[in-house]
Amino acid sequence: QVSLVESGGGLVQAGGSLRLSCAASGRTYRPYAMGWFRQAPGKEREFVGAINARGNTINYSDSVKGRFTISKDNGKNTAYLQMNSLKPEDTAVYYCAVDLDRPWVAGIAGNDYDYWGLGTQVTVSS
Repeated sequence: QVSLVESGGGLVQAGGSLRLSCAASGRTYRPYAMGWFRQAPGKEREFVGAINARGNTINYSDSVKGRFTISKDNGKNTAYLQMNSLKPEDTAVYYCAVDLDRPWVAGIAGNDYDYWGLGTQVTVSS
């Protein structure tokens, strides 16, 4: 069992920045990949980015590439999503998730992930 808690969401103007954190606890002695996903009202959940256990493979969706950066601190069991140049279309609930079965892959499919946080709201005003 792994528990995840996201933090750092909020309201920001377009062009601004936010940094989300995802703290993992529980069976974190196993290596794991971590992904970020988001879901806007009335839309399906979409992949944002992911980082593998070693931190040497990172994938981003085309919609955030060049603006968002994922990093992780294995010692703190925490991953981060630095979001710059935010746009109103980035407004969504952001979720982090861990993949214990494929820790060396930064998977882009939500079904690959085993545990999910409750999410944190990000609202970007125009």
